[in-house]
Amino acid sequence: MIGFMGVGKTAVGRYLAAVLNRRFVDVDLEVERVTGLGIPEIFARYGEPRFREEEARALARVCRHRGQVIATGGGAVLRPENAEALRRAGVVVWLRADPEAIYRRVGPGGGRPLLAGANARERIRELLAQREPCYRACAHMAVDTTGRSVEEVAAEIVRRLGFAGEAAPVEKEEKR
Repeated sequence: MIGFMGVGKTAVGRYLAAVLNRRFVDVDLEVERVTGLGIPEIFARYGEPRFREEEARALARVCRHRGQVIATGGGAVLRPENAEALRRAGVVVWLRADPEAIYRRVGPGGGRPLLAGANARERIRELLAQREPCYRACAHMAVDTTGRSVEEVAAEIVRRLGFAGEAAPVEKEEKR
């Protein structure tokens, strides 16, 4: 799973892994596990370049294994070697959402280092414009998550991957 922050990579990835009976791996959590630091702390202490180095190492480790669903950080595909590793590892799904939907999901940027101290709406649009060509070049398929539930997005991915006869059915969770 690739895509911008707030598009649902972790939520959809975790659900999809359960449906397909696969291991779920979140690259950001792998970075945190290995470094012992949270992502905001890495950015604050060492800056984005250090985070991108840690992310690339984690992604390379994760991509060595098969039979899993991987959720990347939003900027992972900015490095060509990361995009290449992902494409070699399996099917790359680009989760997309419109900028307003992203803003509603992430808010004014609390906990998101790349939005800190900025007009979040403007920064989201700016970063999306920069990153969309990388997402497009890396992805085998794109799925829009705007206004859709995790279950709906996962069902579309399962259908498009052709797992209809192999995967457990994707059912909507009851609303509480």
